Amino acid sequence: MPQFLPIAYFQQKFCPFAEATISIATHGLHYGTGAFGGLRGLPDPANPQQALLFRLERHCQRLSQSAKFLQYDLEAGQIKSVIIDFVKKNRPTEPFYIRPLVYTSDLGIAPRVHDVDHDFAVYGLPLGDYLSPEGITCRISSWQRPSDLNLPLRGKITGCYINSSLAKTEAKKSGFDEAIMLNSQGKVSEASGMNIFLVREGQLITPGVDQDILEGITRNSVIQVARDLGMSVVERAVDRTELLIADEVFLCGTAARIAPVKRIENYALPTDRPVTTQLQDLLKAIVENREPKYRDWVDVIPLES
Repeated sequence: MPQFLPIAYFQQKFCPFAEATISIATHGLHYGTGAFGGLRGLPDPANPQQALLFRLERHCQRLSQSAKFLQYDLEAGQIKSVIIDFVKKNRPTEPFYIRPLVYTSDLGIAPRVHDVDHDFAVYGLPLGDYLSPEGITCRISSWQRPSDLNLPLRGKITGCYINSSLAKTEAKKSGFDEAIMLNSQGKVSEASGMNIFLVREGQLITPGVDQDILEGITRNSVIQVARDLGMSVVERAVDRTELLIADEVFLCGTAARIAPVKRIENYALPTDRPVTTQLQDLLKAIVENREPKYRDWVDVIPLES
């Protein structure tokens, strides 16, 4: 069982993590009527009395937008304030991951998002590498990525993640690290919980926002950084066969950061990954607040003594 940070935010107050519990009758548990975020932080390598949070503002905005799908008006500024206090109270001493969550908190049995109470909670845990930075293996999932006509894919809605869970387990049970899902048009969409990029003929390519992807914050960061480096970045539909003959493929997300792909199905990919490595190194420097150009992406949080 993971070791969680000792303090959580639950029912409008901070409390010990072990006391932040819900009833088995909680509405959101039964119907997937919740939304979550996820952001990384770390103790400042230059000053252990403060912590660094990557793209806090953007994460808070996305969770606020996700809450709107649940008919829950939760301002990004309120989310940000709670997360900052959460970090100060926990005083993390190693890299960590924060999970903010909104959910329908009524004890009821009718599926709905209207006329129902909501709650906003935050917890966290220490987190190193979610996937191997040396390279992972992927399979093409038999589970299809849902369409935006079926589910609100621009929000991180809890109920949507049964799809990701089935795809991830299928991949692991069949000997792979991750799953790559196709959309209803047979085009590449994303991995179980990450966006995907490939390099072909000097271009960095990723499925566009019209391919039923989550509009990932790390994805957005990679695109901006790559363009700042002068790379040609193309957002378009991607065929599965393109992945098999790509020069490089990598996944990206808050937990995974940038994870290179070394094999898809039984197709080995090149071990020389100059674009992936360059982006990995630069993103690491940005997260550690060592790149002045991107300082506005990093919030510096003084820790309580």
